[in-house]
Amino acid sequence: MNEPRQPTCILAIESSCDETAAAVVRDGRRVASNVIASQHELHEEYGGVVPEIASRAHLERIGPIVDRALLEAGIDLEDLDAVAAGVRPGLIGSLLVGVSFAKALAWSRGLPFLGVDHVESHLLAGLIDRPEVAWPAVGLVVSGGHTCLYELSGPLDLRLLGATIDDAAGEAFDKAATMLGLPYPGGPELDRLAEDSGAEPEVELPISLMRRDSLDFSFSGVKTAMLYAIRGTPRREGGRTVFERSAEDLAPKQRAVLAASFRHAVVAALVRKTTLALEATGARTLLAGGGVVANRLLRRELEALAVARGLELRMPAMAYCMDNAAMLGVTAHERLVRGQRDPLETTASPTTRRGR
Repeated sequence: MNEPRQPTCILAIESSCDETAAAVVRDGRRVASNVIASQHELHEEYGGVVPEIASRAHLERIGPIVDRALLEAGIDLEDLDAVAAGVRPGLIGSLLVGVSFAKALAWSRGLPFLGVDHVESHLLAGLIDRPEVAWPAVGLVVSGGHTCLYELSGPLDLRLLGATIDDAAGEAFDKAATMLGLPYPGGPELDRLAEDSGAEPEVELPISLMRRDSLDFSFSGVKTAMLYAIRGTPRREGGRTVFERSAEDLAPKQRAVLAASFRHAVVAALVRKTTLALEATGARTLLAGGGVVANRLLRRELEALAVARGLELRMPAMAYCMDNAAMLGVTAHERLVRGQRDPLETTASPTTRRGR
């Protein structure tokens, strides 16, 4: 029988990349509010996030976003037990906006401050509004900047098993989408094209597994193969690289088949490595989180894996796959009820810790 959750009310703030977000989380599992302001329209013309623009937008939006989160939760600052912020990893300028705001608010109200890891928090997003899970678990984080496997003996006890040695899966999806000429942000657009077209993965692209005993990932090979499948074999001509064709020369069906083929190859690599991690650890619970967990093929394949192996699978609701503050509130709660606090000297870091 599950122990009752200890009562807490935490304001969490997220600003690691291009989403300004704030959430109020009660008792570590119930989301009272979850407000997100995206910056997609600011970065679209550049085809990616521009750090200086992102930082400036966070500065402009963070105050109103926090006010709205408190209003939607129906609380005042006096009702809070702690203030949390993502302190790593991410764009350092963006992180500093959220961390500085959270620390200032905590100091002004005499509240504990908790700095949490953004990547680790993705793993706990699947616990929101759900019963407790059985530990130990294997955790898979798949996002634009990170692709990692962890062994978890508890919500805060993580051991890194493997990570990408080059591109993250989300970054690979975005780059493949750009090759196909799809709109920004590309990863969701590639998934939409593959899904809605009903195209089969007819083009054989490499499924990177590296060594059999390795739990690391690599997506540079499938990305290069995708480039050649779209544009043909390159050649040197007059001191420059020339391709046979461009993405504009592809028929709509060809574009859809390539999107489906790329999605198939990346998802197959993710599922196979996750299966190896489950076999190595003997865990009966699988946690998955990160923006790429919104990919519909990946969700179906993880569900099939869980059924085949008799696993308990926890994936976040779609609202909690992308960067959000609610998942940070879950991690902050677990730390707060254990008596953990962070000094106000705590600052942001662009990198995550590499396992313990």
